[in-house]
Amino acid sequence: MDKIDKLIEEALKSEDRALLEDTKELGYFALGLNQFRGRLGWVTWVIMVVQGAMFLGGVWCAVRFFGATEVLPALKWGLSAAVLMLAATTLKLSLAPQMQADRILRELKRVELMLLNRG
Repeated sequence: MDKIDKLIEEALKSEDRALLEDTKELGYFALGLNQFRGRLGWVTWVIMVVQGAMFLGGVWCAVRFFGATEVLPALKWGLSAAVLMLAATTLKLSLAPQMQADRILRELKRVELMLLNRG
């Protein structure tokens, strides 16, 4: 892939080089942080704030669960902790499809640049 990248970079004009920089493959953490920018960045912020609150609530319920001495309060706190932790995990995992879509869009931009280079 590096050979193709170098050929594309050499063939592009200076104004097209900025487009090429935008299509560099990002790592997992860079893709994750990239979700906080752009038109839908606010959605990611809301999801992460709600997810963080649910996680902290789950931790608080778990602490109360482990401190309970009777069965009914332990059941109440344990179920609450489990539900909040699972909901927080589900919210965090809801960002994975958007990260995959961003990877695909970047690769499509690379293919477009390759086709423009040949045409």
